[in-house]
Amino acid sequence: MATGQTNENIATDVRPFNTDAIARAAALVADGRPVAVPTETVYGLAADARNADAVARIYAAKGRPDFNPLIVHVANLAAAERLGVFGAVDRALAARFWPGPLTLVVPRRDDCPVASIATAGLDTIAVRVPGHRAMQALLAATGAPLAAPSANASGGVSPTKASHVLATLEGRIALVIDDGPCAAGVESTIARMKGGAVEVLRPGPVTAAMLAKASGLPVSGVKGSEIVAPGMLASHYAPGKPVRLGAVDFAEDEFGIGFGLIAGDYNLSETGVLTEAAARLFDALHAGAASGKAKIAVATIPAEGLGAAINDRLARAAV
Repeated sequence: MATGQTNENIATDVRPFNTDAIARAAALVADGRPVAVPTETVYGLAADARNADAVARIYAAKGRPDFNPLIVHVANLAAAERLGVFGAVDRALAARFWPGPLTLVVPRRDDCPVASIATAGLDTIAVRVPGHRAMQALLAATGAPLAAPSANASGGVSPTKASHVLATLEGRIALVIDDGPCAAGVESTIARMKGGAVEVLRPGPVTAAMLAKASGLPVSGVKGSEIVAPGMLASHYAPGKPVRLGAVDFAEDEFGIGFGLIAGDYNLSETGVLTEAAARLFDALHAGAASGKAKIAVATIPAEGLGAAINDRLARAAV
C-alpha cells in the first residue's frame, strides 16, 4: 500500500535568487510541489494554499507533521481581504506593518479559496504580506496565496540560511532559492483582535509596544488553549458527534470515513495514499458533521509518516 511519502530521495536544486529561479519555483508550485524560499523572517516552505494535496506535501516534507494552521502569504492587503474579513483595526495594523513580519488572524471569508488543511479546519485564517523580494516575486509569478511554514524538519531550529534548509530537507524538496540570510531571523509576530484589544498569539519582530502604538488599543498575551495560529497547541478537532476509530464496517447511524478498501460514505483515499488522506481529513469531518447520521466512524489509518498526524487529529476529534 502506498503511504504518501513521496518527498523522499528528491534531487534538491539550490539556485540563487533571480528571474530563472523564480520561474522554476513557480512551475513547481503550479505542479503542487513545495519549494523553499526566503522571507524577511525565516525561510519558508511554500505551496499553493488553495491546493490541499500541495499543502499535505508540506507536512510530509517536514516529517512528524502537525496539522497546525499555516500562515498564508499574499501580495498585498487587497489579496488578503479576498481571504479574510478585516476590521478597522486589522486594516490599520496592515497599513502600518505590511509588507513586514506581522501575521494577522482574522475570520475566514465564506468564499475563501484556501484549502481547509491549511487553516486546520478553523473559521479563521492567519495571513501576512511578506516584505522579502524573493517571496514577493514568487507570489507575483504564481498569482496564488502561498502557505509557508518554516522550511525545516518538524521540531528543528527554524532556517535563516539556505544551508539550514538543506540540513534537514535535502532530498525531500525539489528547490531551495538562496537569497542569503534572513533579515529578521525569527518568525513573524502573530496577532488578532479580541474583546476590544490586540492579542499577541506569538511574539516576534513587531513588538507589543509597536502594536499598541499603531492600534491605540491595549495589547495582551494569549490566554487559554484555543488553536488559532501556528505554534499553538491543538485543543480539539471535534465535529460535534461521537467519533469511533478503527472501524472495519459502519453501522446505519454512522457516517463512515473510509480509507483504502474500506469505502464508507467518504473515502479519504481509495488508493491508500496518506498525502491524499491528510488533504481530505478536515473536509471528511465537516461532511460527517453536516450529515444526517448521529455518529461518525473512521477506518484504521496506518500509523507511519503522515498517518501519525492523521491519527493524532482523529484521536482528538474522538475525545
